Amino acid sequence: MTSSTFDWKPLALVPVLALIALPLTGSASTWLTLTVAGLAMGMIVFIIASGLTLVFGLMDVLNFGHGVFIALGAFVATSVLAGMGAYTGADNLWLNLMALLPAMLVAMAVAGALGLVFERLIVRPVYGQHLKQILITMGGMIIGEELIKVVWGPEQIPLPLPEALRGSLLFGDAAVEKYRLLAVLVGALVFAAMVWVLNRTKVGLLVRAGVQDREMVESLGYRISRLFVGVFVVGSALAGLGGVMWGLYQQTVIPQMGAQVNVLIFIVIIIGGLGSTTGALIGALLVGLMANYTGFLAPKVALFSNIALMVAILLWRPRGVYPVTSR
Repeated sequence: MTSSTFDWKPLALVPVLALIALPLTGSASTWLTLTVAGLAMGMIVFIIASGLTLVFGLMDVLNFGHGVFIALGAFVATSVLAGMGAYTGADNLWLNLMALLPAMLVAMAVAGALGLVFERLIVRPVYGQHLKQILITMGGMIIGEELIKVVWGPEQIPLPLPEALRGSLLFGDAAVEKYRLLAVLVGALVFAAMVWVLNRTKVGLLVRAGVQDREMVESLGYRISRLFVGVFVVGSALAGLGGVMWGLYQQTVIPQMGAQVNVLIFIVIIIGGLGSTTGALIGALLVGLMANYTGFLAPKVALFSNIALMVAILLWRPRGVYPVTSR
């Protein structure tokens, strides 16, 4: 889509929502704190959901077991960081990042490896059968959660922030947590990397072409099944990275954490339009902002605010803000 035909309206939803909340919060400092917190939450949810929206859009797979990769990534990070106390306990940002980076990479590698196994054993036999996909992937997630309990135990495990990422920075009267700024940065980097791969590389061209017309890609001699496996592994690895970020956001991890965010993930990809990376980003940011604004202004409304947001978006655009597939 060229810049002259690009639809800019959905991009305005995020600043519009923020501006609507400004007079309601009562003060600019409170609004800034809530907005940064919402953007951080949204970026983390985007990291988790970005892989799934590609899997859904390209492979037409309803993977309700996506949450197991989130939980696995978080638990792997707890093990890696537990052995790097000298780095995480130092009040030095660079040492802290030297601990976080290996934890993220190992979590992504392990989640990606599990994704390969998951696709081969669980997803492959049910391609094209949506009801069976829902049932079998949900079953796979339950089994995965039980295996996590076998390895790490069923109890909640603390995942404290590294020393230099604790606390807040002051911008006037507004206090913004340091980790939330890091989350926004990581999410932005993931989005930029995905946009570059999808728009500037041959692999990205094949992914986008596969979303639009699988049969045409196959007729040109490309093995779409291998592309499917690669997309599924990358999506699982991104879920593992998101699990690390979400675990640090919550500062605790439990085996059921993936299942707990599954609803948010599907809300995001439905709002965004199945298969759309940009749409998933907009959906995630809207979800994060809505959760934080309503949690502050009307805690009872926060329980269903994101469902209401999804309904409002679908009434405006029934196929999501940036639909890329007819499914």
